[in-house]
Amino acid sequence: MLGIRRREFITLIGCAAAWPLAARAQQRERVRRIGRLMGGDENDPVQKTFVSAFTQALADLGWADGRNVRIDLRWGRGDINRIRALAQELVGLQPDIILTNTTPATVAVQRETRTIPIVFANVADPVVSGIVPRFNQPGGNITGFANYEATLGGKWLELLSEIAPGLKRAAIMFNPDLLPVLPFMPSFETAARSLKVVPITAPVHGNEEIETAITTLGREPGGGLVVMPDGFVLAHRAPIISAAARNNVPAVYTQSFFVRDGGLLSYGPDRVDTFRRAASYVDRSLRGEKPGDLPVQFPTKFEMAVNLKTAKALGLAVPPSILLRADEQIE
Repeated sequence: MLGIRRREFITLIGCAAAWPLAARAQQRERVRRIGRLMGGDENDPVQKTFVSAFTQALADLGWADGRNVRIDLRWGRGDINRIRALAQELVGLQPDIILTNTTPATVAVQRETRTIPIVFANVADPVVSGIVPRFNQPGGNITGFANYEATLGGKWLELLSEIAPGLKRAAIMFNPDLLPVLPFMPSFETAARSLKVVPITAPVHGNEEIETAITTLGREPGGGLVVMPDGFVLAHRAPIISAAARNNVPAVYTQSFFVRDGGLLSYGPDRVDTFRRAASYVDRSLRGEKPGDLPVQFPTKFEMAVNLKTAKALGLAVPPSILLRADEQIE
């Protein structure tokens, strides 16, 4: 009987010791809530790639959706009014942190909260856009990853002139509701003067304006197009690429998937890598660091792609200087 009581006593002691451990484990596994506002369309395979990259990187850091985090994902579909409404909706859920993608999505969420931590991915010059006052210590409740530096406006035009040496006029296409083009204009115009190219702005809000702008460029030889990065342009890349081909207008884009879809040339940051890196800031914030103490970071990986079939259709000989630098050549 004494032996039985002793075993029972030892068992009770063991259980008592285990209870605090179980409680701590349960506390560690408490579910955190992440709001996520994407500027693009959920049916776009490219956007799905971005989502997967972030989710996987987050899982690698110990945050598994459905286990210790819940991710509320919303899609803006390149519509500024929808983006603003979804920003309000996400903030109303009171998540632990919100991840935003694109400048308008970030601005929309920031307008709704100055307390919930925000990490942005793929924002064009967040200082000029008024999102943060400085890069090294943004302050407040926000930080993240910029995707384009202002000097790229000139870089894109130089690449366009390199692949299309007969360039005389170049339009820079963007949706003014979604992308503040102002940061890119000084370098774009400086490059235009140097190359003796007439710079043109081509703000677009729909397919009709896209068609009109590109048709106008193609009426005379020497027209070219620089397609800027914003959610609207991404969602409407098919009509842009198609109109450029029909009107014999060479165009340079910011991402390689434009080239895989039939565009001529692209140069820009690896956005998938940006989403992977954004997961690290979300992780650090969930573990107690303040976003405002984390410096805004810029891309570390850039990629160039060229579509040789499209170049041939446009009557262009791709120069060796581009062939040697291209990370991807599409036949």
